[in-house]
Amino acid sequence: MSLPRTRATTARPAVARIPGERALLGAMGVDSVGSGMYIPFSLVFFHHITGLSFAVVGAVLTVVGLIGMGALPLAGTAVDRYGARRVQLLLYGVRGAGFALYPFATSLPAFAVVALGTAFGDRAFPAVQQTYIGEVASGVDRDRLQAAARALRNAGLGAGALLASLVITVAGDRGFTAAAWLNALSFGVAALLIRSIRASRVPDGSATAERPAAAGYRLVLADRAFLGLTAANFLTALGYSALAVLFPLFIAGTLNGPQSLTGAAFTVNTVLCAVGGVHVAGRVRGRGARRTRSAALGAVIFAAAFVGLGVFGTVRPQAGWAVAGGVFALVALYTVAELVHNPSSSALAVAAAPEALRGRYMATYQLSWSLAATLAPSLFTALFAADARLPWALLTLTALCAAALLLRLEPRLPAAAVRLAPLPAPPCPVPPCPPPALAA
Repeated sequence: MSLPRTRATTARPAVARIPGERALLGAMGVDSVGSGMYIPFSLVFFHHITGLSFAVVGAVLTVVGLIGMGALPLAGTAVDRYGARRVQLLLYGVRGAGFALYPFATSLPAFAVVALGTAFGDRAFPAVQQTYIGEVASGVDRDRLQAAARALRNAGLGAGALLASLVITVAGDRGFTAAAWLNALSFGVAALLIRSIRASRVPDGSATAERPAAAGYRLVLADRAFLGLTAANFLTALGYSALAVLFPLFIAGTLNGPQSLTGAAFTVNTVLCAVGGVHVAGRVRGRGARRTRSAALGAVIFAAAFVGLGVFGTVRPQAGWAVAGGVFALVALYTVAELVHNPSSSALAVAAAPEALRGRYMATYQLSWSLAATLAPSLFTALFAADARLPWALLTLTALCAAALLLRLEPRLPAAAVRLAPLPAPPCPVPPCPPPALAA
């Protein structure tokens, strides 16, 4: 009778929540649902709410997206000076105001101004959020929150896309305006949730007054190990862009499959990330894997998926069931790579950044994601036009290079960032207790 009570008691410390965790995850979820209402329909969304042509909308979004990358260094400096929580609240306000104003931005200059402001907020936000997670959590909690954030992101995007489809179906073209305002509202609700959390704490007890404000980005650029980590992430981030850019071309062009199969592939990826993200990350943490090695493993699994896609595109099965089955299997393998790689690589970057300059470090790291997302469409389409197998060959090479680089960087990165701190031994409820070594 006492054994079940003992197990229940000793299991609690491993799942203890950090202060404000529910509000933080709630803000992430609400933000993702709002974003999901426009991301899958970006060109159509902005075309309907502004009245501008698809070509104009696409050109404006490309230009402001490139300019928006300039917000990252500014955001990093602001985070180090004012704290991630304040900057995150400011960016919620900027993004919310942008989407609230979009329905009124029907002229080209007005749309460009609003889109530029929103792009600054969107580009800078991921780095600020990563920094905030680093401020409020440490050790295994960081990896757990990274996995939860990724799962919530995928679940929220899927739910938001379904909600937007419902609103547009019911309200017609006015539904796009409603979706813009609902997204603006989601940023407001997320900001209120973040405001309910007490001011960010520094887990290791360092005083924020000790931040070397005058150091700027010189220390970041002098940290070759962290720059190598950023380069490794850029190589892997190219593979993340394949789902949105290459898979539609591959399914419709190489395999001659229906467009509905593309949507189904996205759904498989979204559902698996939402359902399995926290579980897979927990298994990786439970086995005590070093963050560098688990991130490298994820990159190797990415490479295996890309090799499979290249081979599958060469074989080109004719049966419809074989096409669908092969696509789903390879998307599942691709998703496993994402689930293994992302939490470990993100937590590794946060932990490798000195607390005093974490904002600048994470802004630099986020450039790897932004640059990959910017280069991927033109790079992949050019390679695909030459030979449909070339993009998969390139991604296989970049993923393997990323894995090798991560392993090479392991001894040069801070040991506390590479290795997860062991969980404390649970309290012994009923003596006699086992020795500490056995309890751990």
